[in-house]
Amino acid sequence: MKTDHFGKDIATVLLTEEQIQRRLVEVAAQVDEDYADRDILLVGVLKGAVVVMADFIRCLESHVTMDWMAISTYGSGTKSSGVVRILKDLDTDLDGRDVLIVEDILDTGLTLSWLIENLRSRGPASVEVFTFLRKPDAVQVELDPKYVGFDIPNEFVVGYGLDYAEHYRNMREVGVLEPSVYGR
Repeated sequence: MKTDHFGKDIATVLLTEEQIQRRLVEVAAQVDEDYADRDILLVGVLKGAVVVMADFIRCLESHVTMDWMAISTYGSGTKSSGVVRILKDLDTDLDGRDVLIVEDILDTGLTLSWLIENLRSRGPASVEVFTFLRKPDAVQVELDPKYVGFDIPNEFVVGYGLDYAEHYRNMREVGVLEPSVYGR
């Protein structure tokens, strides 16, 4: 669904569908080169990475397998306690595998940092990260994803899998949500 369908909810479009698809092809080419002749396991983080993963996997030339994980931080209200809970774990044994986490957005990095350590504890050959979006000004922990789709400003963004209250995931672009929608 195009952004204009959402009317005045979207303040501005940050990334067009064309820009996104072009960048996914570029990242996929780099992954193919880096993992040549290796069996790579893509681990998507639900729900946000579904759209990215679907398009990204079709750009790859390598043979890959994929699995999904759902994790959540919880606390009271809008504040996270920093405690991470696994809602859906992997079905795949990671022992000796090359793992590439596919994440929709790197914001504070707290949850992703926890996930990396959790997966590393399972005996993989390697664990790397492809984050579709990264907010450099919001990152609170030392994280260096191997692959980054786009660096974006520290704004509330939706579309292309990213949501607000489970809405806007089906936008084909990434846009900044009007603050009046989420009551900043």
